[in-house]
Amino acid sequence: MRNFLFRCLLLAGILAGHAVVYAQQDNGTRAQRIYEWLVANEADSIHAALSDELKAQLSPAVFKDMLPQVERQFGKLQSAGDWHTGEAGGYHLHYRDLKFERYMLRFLLSFDDDGGLNTIRLMPAPAPAAAAPSGYDSIRVEERALAVETDGFRLPAVLALPKGRPARVPCVVLVHGSGPNDRDETVGSNKPFRDLAWGLAARGIATLRYDKRTRVYGADCVPQGRVLDYDTEAVDDAVAALALAKSCPEVAPDSVYVLGHSLGGTLAPRIVGHMPSVGGVIILAGLARPLEDAYAEQVSYLASLAGNPSDANVRRQLSEVRKQAGNVKLLGTDGFDPGIPLPMNLPESYWRLANAYNPVEAAARLSVPILVLQGERDYQVTMEDFALWRAGLLRHRNASFKSYPKLNHLLQEGTGKSTPLEYDQPSPVPAYVVDDIARFIRHGQL
Repeated sequence: MRNFLFRCLLLAGILAGHAVVYAQQDNGTRAQRIYEWLVANEADSIHAALSDELKAQLSPAVFKDMLPQVERQFGKLQSAGDWHTGEAGGYHLHYRDLKFERYMLRFLLSFDDDGGLNTIRLMPAPAPAAAAPSGYDSIRVEERALAVETDGFRLPAVLALPKGRPARVPCVVLVHGSGPNDRDETVGSNKPFRDLAWGLAARGIATLRYDKRTRVYGADCVPQGRVLDYDTEAVDDAVAALALAKSCPEVAPDSVYVLGHSLGGTLAPRIVGHMPSVGGVIILAGLARPLEDAYAEQVSYLASLAGNPSDANVRRQLSEVRKQAGNVKLLGTDGFDPGIPLPMNLPESYWRLANAYNPVEAAARLSVPILVLQGERDYQVTMEDFALWRAGLLRHRNASFKSYPKLNHLLQEGTGKSTPLEYDQPSPVPAYVVDDIARFIRHGQL
């Protein structure tokens, strides 16, 4: 029965009977109608939403007694939450959480552009966040505006400071992940960099965070005579931010640290290579594998969440992604095919530096203390990356490592498989992560 409950069915289309009414509805209304059919045990009505191709594979009996079977395992359905929307793997999703006597399940649906149902799934609902929400404590924290300046680019920044400090304090420069992030690294209602900044300031440690160049300047973010790569996207500005932090009168210049999250974690060793006089490096969910490999794995993972990996369209998309990733590895050789699109529409200049840079080897050359932190539920940067950091820094005397069983890529607590839908739910960075970072800064290790 559990296999029935958690399998994902890739469905699509409209059948006669409900065809006219169903076709005229928007997807939100369609989702509600399918839920009503589920509750009323109307298997034929649900089957009426299948494509001709899948009707040949699935009979109405597949949906017969769907809810009664679930109730025999988890108790009677007691209530249904509000509908929400999201995206995963290119699919537009509609979902609501269902409260049963003994468990919470998420009812998840997705529709084609023509309104056909292509996904219907019951899955465990993510557990509510246990971490307390972050709040600005004006008694313990103060902030002042600054600007990071590099190559003529000016990026708004904020220095968060502990109030009542007796002397100069350590400072952590926060370096974002990929994409046009703001200073708080905002994703939905979550602001992990703001959480870290306020939490560290309350523990006596300053932080400097800034809007990313790609956010402030968009397509005009590359200086004349340069190309888009790791350096122009992130490294140059992070080095300038370190210099700015060192110049602040409230900051101890010999105790400035780099904290990189995601891409920022991957690049943290490169950043320190350009600014070696730092107190240490904190790598938070930093990729250790080649970028193209992680990209292909993420696409495959999201496809497994949103649909059936055996579906012909999904297989074709995954094959194309893998072909692109393999072609990237051939850059600079006779085997490279310029006719194959590069992954994520990034230019060749970006992939050339990505290929040449090995973050673990760069970290192994550093002499400063290093802390590597990883969420065990992270599907973007995985425990495979964490293992590569550990193996590569095995001989580094000042390297510390810690993984967190409940955390995903945004440092949100949860259970079970992580999904992009979690990123839409408010969930602050837990205090124990901030405590570990503060302990590392004070003692040079965990």
